[in-house]
Amino acid sequence: MTSKLKLSTTAAATAAIMISATPAFAAGTASGTVITNTVTVDFQVGGVGQTQRTAADSFTVDRRVNLTVAEVGAVTTQVVPGRTGASTAFTVTNNSNAPLDFVLSATQLSGGTAAHGGTDTFDVTAFSLFRDVNGNNSYDIATDTAISFIDELAADASVTILIVGTVPLAETNGGVAGVRLIATGREAGGIGTQGAALTQTVGANTAGVDTVFADAAGVADAARDAAHSDDDDFTVVTATLNVTKTSRVVSDPVNLAVNPKMIPGAVVEYCIAIQNTGAAAASSIDIDDNVPSALTFTSGSILLNGTVTGIACNADGVAGGTYTAPLVEGSIASIAAGATRTLVFRTTVN
Repeated sequence: MTSKLKLSTTAAATAAIMISATPAFAAGTASGTVITNTVTVDFQVGGVGQTQRTAADSFTVDRRVNLTVAEVGAVTTQVVPGRTGASTAFTVTNNSNAPLDFVLSATQLSGGTAAHGGTDTFDVTAFSLFRDVNGNNSYDIATDTAISFIDELAADASVTILIVGTVPLAETNGGVAGVRLIATGREAGGIGTQGAALTQTVGANTAGVDTVFADAAGVADAARDAAHSDDDDFTVVTATLNVTKTSRVVSDPVNLAVNPKMIPGAVVEYCIAIQNTGAAAASSIDIDDNVPSALTFTSGSILLNGTVTGIACNADGVAGGTYTAPLVEGSIASIAAGATRTLVFRTTVN
């Protein structure tokens, strides 16, 4: 409804300054609110007070539709190959001045630059959306609930939405999977019911509740379209192990330790070197090596967790491991990114 009250030029200018200086609130006065303003006029005639005059004006606050979708945090989500339930979190906020439903759509990028600068190289599988029930920004299989739309989200309220998937086991260090979440406002359709599409009021202001789209552009939607979107990504951070196996003759029965040869009775030392060229530590490394029948294992010779100098293995490991013919077994608890650790053992040529 158009107001019938008028302001003077000076008063209008003052009001404009006050409005521009007032802090902006996300939702503001609820749509549908009727605001009434009454003016009173007192006057005299011939010095005698007359009956006071009053006039009232009312208008209905219209509905401003506004929302944001924003990734939680400003970094990629680090994952390892084979990870199930990998998740990245987004906050959907209803900045409107009325409760709304929000339809959710999650997609995966197909190449190109991902949210944090990497190039999209793979897709996660078992791709799905969940509501973060306990608010920890991470997927909990027994707690979080699958979701396709946000139901009856109040003005100024937010919900955390998780994009969840499985990282293929074959992915290697540095692989990136870009993901996108789009939320689109809908009418509040009642509890448990997805509301109808929103329609923006066209033309002049009406006496009822008009609808104005006021959202900004997202990464994949335009301004004032009752939708918003943002991107995030998964980045594979894993260990990459390179294994090399070398042997050297330590001594033989004829030459002893001076220029020994691989003759029967010679002592031969094997070194299994495991180099981690990835970006994360490898753990629980189990090593199995079959000793050929032409060799006899030297009891107590296994050394674990040794180092290398250049390409040469150092005899600086600790005793351990087991031998159950014909298998040498040993375990290394962890190999840090950039490190090399060894298993060394000795045999005698039959």
